[in-house]
Amino acid sequence: MVALDWMVVAGYFALLLVLAWWVINKSKNTSSDYFLAGHSLGWFIVGASIFASNIGSEHLVGLAGSGATDGVALAHYELHAWCLLVLAWVLVPFYSRSRVFTMPEFLERRFSPASRYVLSIISLVAYIVTKIAVGIFAGGIVFGVLLPEMRLGPFDSFWIGSILVLVITGIYTTLGGFRAVAYTEALQTFILIAGSAMVTYYGLEHIGGWAALRENLGSEAFNLWKPLVPAGVEGTWAPVEVVNEAGQLTKQAWYFNGNYPWLGMLFCAPIIGLWYWCTDQYIVQRALGADSETNARRGSIFAGLLKLLPVFIFIVPGMICLALAKSGDIEGLRSLVDSEGEVVRDQAQAAFPLMVQHVLPAGVRGIVVAGLLSALMSSLAGVFNACSTLFTIDLYSKKYPNASEADLVRIGRRATLAMVLVGLAWIPVIKGSRGLYDYLQSVQGYLAPPIFVVFFLGIFWKRLNAQGCLWALIVGFLMGIFRLAVDTLPKVKEGFEYTEGSLFWIVNKIYFQYFSLLIFIVSSVVMIVVSLMTRAPDYERISGITYGTLTDAQRSETRSSWSMLDVVASVALVASILVAYLFFRG
Repeated sequence: MVALDWMVVAGYFALLLVLAWWVINKSKNTSSDYFLAGHSLGWFIVGASIFASNIGSEHLVGLAGSGATDGVALAHYELHAWCLLVLAWVLVPFYSRSRVFTMPEFLERRFSPASRYVLSIISLVAYIVTKIAVGIFAGGIVFGVLLPEMRLGPFDSFWIGSILVLVITGIYTTLGGFRAVAYTEALQTFILIAGSAMVTYYGLEHIGGWAALRENLGSEAFNLWKPLVPAGVEGTWAPVEVVNEAGQLTKQAWYFNGNYPWLGMLFCAPIIGLWYWCTDQYIVQRALGADSETNARRGSIFAGLLKLLPVFIFIVPGMICLALAKSGDIEGLRSLVDSEGEVVRDQAQAAFPLMVQHVLPAGVRGIVVAGLLSALMSSLAGVFNACSTLFTIDLYSKKYPNASEADLVRIGRRATLAMVLVGLAWIPVIKGSRGLYDYLQSVQGYLAPPIFVVFFLGIFWKRLNAQGCLWALIVGFLMGIFRLAVDTLPKVKEGFEYTEGSLFWIVNKIYFQYFSLLIFIVSSVVMIVVSLMTRAPDYERISGITYGTLTDAQRSETRSSWSMLDVVASVALVASILVAYLFFRG
């Protein structure tokens, strides 16, 4: 980092704070304004905010790292942009019609207060241990690579950078609420895309173009159509026969292979994707803040188009970094590979910041660092506000139903501040974490299925009732927590291994996507069976929030909210996804 880079970064912060101050001055002291921007957001702000909140620093760090270790394998998750079309066309009409603040509140409207409480508490815990923790860790990696010499007393660059960004993000999120989050995320989207695209451009220029990259890494790195769990490499759990020097079979060991299995990607990944994009408060809150059903839908479609970019601006830079490391042209990148030219997985998480540090020219480097900061700040701002909304609307206001608008805003600000303090407390806990993106996908795989089941089955089948929903949530979450506990023990207790063939050993060895499918199946069966064994819900009470209870007037209102422009944009998005799958076929 040189003086010009620092000037660019300072300019970014100045522009961000000016925008935040302008938005704060426009804010009103009401709960609707603080938590949903007064239902005033247009489609552009909705779409840009959805994209920016999704693309945190864990994407830049984790996706680029996966590009270095596994090629385009994780592009499957990024090509789930079609899930945003499900949000736009299937769920937005129900969300807009209900005028709710949160996803748990919608679940209460459809089922019962008990289901609202369960989902609120689980969501808060999940946000703290995943989104906040992962965001801070990824930001620390960025600062540690770009500013390794920075120190302030006992604090190194990891601590200084993480605390600085946390505090700044916390200030404007606490003061401005969701309106400040949405508008600053729209600005950060431009900076994030521009900066990351420059890494891809300069990286390809340095290595000699796309053809040179393919020649260096081989066609397999560009293959999204890999066979089902090829065994023998470190990465998905797969059985591998181990033989001794005499060629005799000694045992069947298990290795984690970086190639995601097709069965898991085909059936499990869409469940996680639809849960995240269509039912998670962290994302859907942007659509809830739209000024109309039309803009909520168009914003979701716009976000889907933006979601196609990460493959080329995050994953590809990681692949370029590996190719440059193998060539040995840049001394600072050689730590990414071992003496045989194979990627060092523990070092791969630093691929993106290493590219920024060693490949980009002065000035451009400052823009990309601003993009990195944008990713970290937008994801943290989003989760701070989501946690604040869940706590205030779903827990505090239910306990104190007579609380004034000013009281709700004050509690919301205090809840946001509490999230900032929790984030600070997490820094030493997660400082040594590894396997960022795979870890995040596995945790989501255990938590997502029961939420997906109760939302989607609940909207499509009016006969399902509150008892079925509650038991599906409880059973599904218990299965997910059980698997997390089983996975965690061998990681935290050095040298610990489960007895081969035992129940815990079997559970631990089931590939996470397959276990996620098991949770989905069990949750679905529980919800359907319990609902059919108990009394049908009051269809008058749930009028308009399931397909089976829609009125002709509500159907007509939804039809009038979209035009041929929305259809064309949606078809273009699906076509783009198909082109990407055809392009990355090795």
